[in-house]
Amino acid sequence: MSRIRTSLHAYPKLLLTLTAAGSAVTAAVITLSGASAGQLASGQPAAAHPAAAAAEAPATFRPIATLDAAATSQRVTAQRTARKMLAHYGWGKRQWMPLDKLWNRESGWNKYAQNPYSGAYGIPQAVPGSKMASAGKHWRSNAITQIRWGLGYIKSRYGRPRVAWDHELAYGWY
Repeated sequence: MSRIRTSLHAYPKLLLTLTAAGSAVTAAVITLSGASAGQLASGQPAAAHPAAAAAEAPATFRPIATLDAAATSQRVTAQRTARKMLAHYGWGKRQWMPLDKLWNRESGWNKYAQNPYSGAYGIPQAVPGSKMASAGKHWRSNAITQIRWGLGYIKSRYGRPRVAWDHELAYGWY
């Protein structure tokens, strides 16, 4: 495991680019700091950079998703933090799954997520985002502040994450 951590530390950008032909995923290119580690489904070597792979690939091969290792690490850390905070709001472990689903749908646990239509911001997608300043400093970049605000919002408006998730499923927002 320490070898993996060292590798990710030495190569902080682990990019996974999925490409599709129609609706089926047909190829994957994994790039560590610009060094190609994969091939296209056609058997051709992948380009050294995902953007270059997209440009060189046939029209049916276009990137549809990019996963950044640093963003994944931040997401996992935010999830761990929220899970630990559940008890502070009087909730048991059974409230974790609905909360995880809710914030996965809302922001993907991205503390910088912004909805260009509503102006919603952060992990809990507060509208406006500046509301989160009531939960602590640096609401734009601090996941703990955003989580604290979001859990407080859920507690005051819905009572618990399960009810907020049910509302999200019924109306498309919470």
